[in-house]
Formats: sequence, C-alpha cells, structure tokens
Amino acid sequence: MLDFLRDIAPNLVKKQGEFVGAIGQTLYMMAVSGGISFLIGMALGILLTVCKPGGIRPNRVIFTVLDRLINVLRSIPFIILLTAVIPLTRLISGSAIGTAGAIVPLVFGTVPFFTRQIETALAEVDSGLVEAAQAMGMIPWAIIWRVLLRESVPGIVRGSMITIVSLVGLTAMAGAVGGGGLGDFAIRYGHQRNQVDITWATVLTLLVLVSLIQAVGRRIVKRTTH
Repeated sequence: MLDFLRDIAPNLVKKQGEFVGAIGQTLYMMAVSGGISFLIGMALGILLTVCKPGGIRPNRVIFTVLDRLINVLRSIPFIILLTAVIPLTRLISGSAIGTAGAIVPLVFGTVPFFTRQIETALAEVDSGLVEAAQAMGMIPWAIIWRVLLRESVPGIVRGSMITIVSLVGLTAMAGAVGGGGLGDFAIRYGHQRNQVDITWATVLTLLVLVSLIQAVGRRIVKRTTH
C-alpha cells in the first residue's frame, strides 16, 4: 500500500506528518471558532427574533442596529475581513498568523451567517404556538426555550450543518494569510511548489470532511423532525 502511495503521491508521502498536522489544525480551528460562533450566533438570532416587529418583545432600536450590523458584516468578503481585523486579532490572541490568529476572523466571518440561519429557523415556528403560549401567561424566556427553540430544532440543525460546511471553506481560505490548516498546506506545497498530488489530497480530504458533516446532519435532522 505504501509503495502504491509513493507512486501516485510521492510528495504527500514525504510530508505525511505535516499533512496529518494540517488536518488537526483545521479541525481545531473549526471546533474553537465553530463553538464560539454557535453561542454568539444563537444569542443574536434569538435576539433578532424576539425584538423584531411583531416579536414577543419588539424593540425597533435593537432590531434595526443588529440587523444592519449583520448585513454589513455579511457583505464583506472573507479574504478582506481576514486582513481588516488583524489589529483586533493581535489584541485578542497575541498573533495574527497561525491557527490562533485565524480564530478571530473565522468567528467574524461565521457569526453573521449563522445568526441568519437561526433567525430563519425560528421564523418557521408556527406563530399560533407563540400566541397560545402568550395567552397562557408564559414569560418570554419560557416561550423562547419551550416553544421557539424546541419547535425549531430541525431547522437549527440544518442551519448548523450549512454553517459548518461554510466554515470548512473559510478555514481553507484562512490558509492564504498564514492561518495554518489544510488551506495553508495546499498553498505552500500544492500551489507554490506545484506539487499536484498534495493539492488533490487536500481537495479529497475536504470533500470527505464535508460529506461526513452532511451525513451526520441529515441523520440528526431525521431524528429530530416530528
């Protein structure tokens, strides 16, 4: 098997240690930035839903400011966002390069997208259920937890899986500015040194990763749909 790999991917075999390390870096960036983005995006998505006109606690000022801020952040290409937040990245993580330096821009790039996914999932909840809960005298937190979130679990899972797949692409793009991971590995060796086998190995690894994420997501959605 090793001889076969040497024949079709000689450069990859020589750098297999770095390749495995790059996979680990990508998974680390996804786990940390994804976890932070999930918490922030969930909170902002709920806040948008609650404060929107006709929501359970309408607040035009909060809704307008937050809605426009998210629209602005979503309109900025990620490659530009990577460089724009370098001062903030250095302030928070102490470095603008490597996996630690990629976390801050990844969060900035993921939160607006995930917030919209949560907002869409919550908007799919039958308004009659919310009205019934209000008529029963439930407090806003109870409505959020027992009605909005509970009824929108399949939508939240779908939105989370879409966001994670998008995050895979963002981590690869972060490699263009020294963010580490598979993107950096593919650029340094596959592109700059024209080692095609490394490029294809990176592409196939990302395809497998995305396929696994989608398979897990479909399974969870199927189990939570009622």
